[in-house]
Amino acid sequence: MIKLGETFPDFEANTSVGTIKFHEWLGNSWGILFSHPHDFTPVCTTELARVVKLMPEFGRLGVKVIALSCNSVDSHKKWIEDIKAYGGIQSSDFPYPIIEDESRKLCIMLGMLDPQELDSAGVPVSARSVFIIDENKKMRLSILYPATTGRNFDEIIRVLESLKLTDKYKVATPVDWKKGDPVMIQPNIPDEEAKKLFTSKINTMELPSRKNYLRLIDEPTDA
Repeated sequence: MIKLGETFPDFEANTSVGTIKFHEWLGNSWGILFSHPHDFTPVCTTELARVVKLMPEFGRLGVKVIALSCNSVDSHKKWIEDIKAYGGIQSSDFPYPIIEDESRKLCIMLGMLDPQELDSAGVPVSARSVFIIDENKKMRLSILYPATTGRNFDEIIRVLESLKLTDKYKVATPVDWKKGDPVMIQPNIPDEEAKKLFTSKINTMELPSRKNYLRLIDEPTDA
């Protein structure tokens, strides 16, 4: 199992757009790899169509997207037509690759098999994994959904916004944070340093412990 902060494994794979080497394909971009149990399955089809609609958001955030499903490239190409039909997608092109993993080699390597969900042959299918990888090829987030539960891509966008913000500034994002909401100064930043780092007003909550660790500011920007 890959841990947060570890280098995400490099691999070579056939995809719907040809053979890729994963690290080379990522280049200097952030990336999302998300997996699927099988082509031509209902939940998967809804997810891939949703990602097509979100491609402008991923582009804004500088994130490349790639999917994986335990079927062949030929199967993926036929499935893409169903995905486009479901999503009302008119373009002749499909905006991201789908990795072929008939052997489940990548699923095993990346720890993505769901032992509770078996295919018709009694073989464990791929869970709905989501991996976010940064520009240094480090894994920054891992979410593992069961095969029967569709993902929430709004949450994935939210996490990307948070990761990029907290990488740039010495802040953390509180529960249910959304872009534009107040953020929290990291607790290892002394008050005097915080005053120099942040131009917005620091709102320190008074707590029964009298420990001044809940310090809120407006979301920092470059403007």
